[in-house]
Amino acid sequence: MTVVGPFGLSVLDHALEADVQIGIAAVEQALCEATKSDVPFITVTAQHLKDAGGKRLRPLLVLLAAQFGDPNAPGVIPSAVVVELTHLATLYHDDVMDEAAMRRGAPSANARWDNSVAILTGDFLFSRASKILADLGPEAVRLQADAFERLVTGQILETAGPRPEDDPVQHYLDVISGKTGSLIAVAGHLGALTAGADRWVVEIVTQYGERIGSAFQIADDLLDITSDSHESGKTPGTDLREGVPTLPVLLLHASAPDPSVPGDLRLRELLGQGFPADDPTADRRHAEALALFRAHPALAEAREATLRYAEEARALLAPLPDCPAKSALEGLCDAVALRTM
Repeated sequence: MTVVGPFGLSVLDHALEADVQIGIAAVEQALCEATKSDVPFITVTAQHLKDAGGKRLRPLLVLLAAQFGDPNAPGVIPSAVVVELTHLATLYHDDVMDEAAMRRGAPSANARWDNSVAILTGDFLFSRASKILADLGPEAVRLQADAFERLVTGQILETAGPRPEDDPVQHYLDVISGKTGSLIAVAGHLGALTAGADRWVVEIVTQYGERIGSAFQIADDLLDITSDSHESGKTPGTDLREGVPTLPVLLLHASAPDPSVPGDLRLRELLGQGFPADDPTADRRHAEALALFRAHPALAEAREATLRYAEEARALLAPLPDCPAKSALEGLCDAVALRTM
């Protein structure tokens, strides 16, 4: 058994292992070229998050989806680069909106430079992605445009928040479907499409990407509460401190206070007070809230949602022919779910 990929994905087939490793190396080289500019400062800022690492989930999904056609087709690697550049660009913008200080274990671009540099660098990466995309043809351009519209819509919905008549949990699920699921879905779509896979295969891996993307995002929400900074690449409890309504928090608020649950009332009290930076007790109360949340049933309920999306993704793969690529996609379901444990 060989372990490859960002999630420690177990691959039993040596040919697939070689294809994935060669493909990821080609993507990394192409990302390096795509983030270079004639202006040295832009090269530094554009390569800042690329060099910080990352899971490369989207390129990996492109490469695996391409296995159902011709994985060496000329459009496969450019497709992987397009989706990763788009993802990187959104991170620059997200960090500005979130006023984040860290990303992937390194200072965020807005913290290292300023908001204007971070925003413009994200725009630069979008432009480079569009330039590569133009060579993939009008269908690929339309797919990416539709995914980007969904991504931006999801971000706007998150910023605006749910309306009074909306279910906050469903609103959250709609947001992550747009913000995260859309681009991961298009990774599967482009990978299979550019490899010349059958249309029914393209549809399956697209829907698979949508589900695994939602599972991935919920797992990230859980890691904000359960992980240390080494695992998540950012300060633990950042979302909690900033009052971001992640799924565990929403599930907590959706349930009735229960004095029989240890720490339930105290946790609600702490979240209600918030953790303002000018409060000298904020750090202590924040640490207490994290400890209480890690033992709260709402966290287990959010974990179940991650597993449910991962299992939905796995079920979608059933019609695909049995092959190493299908097994690897099933393994991704396990790997994403394991991130929550």
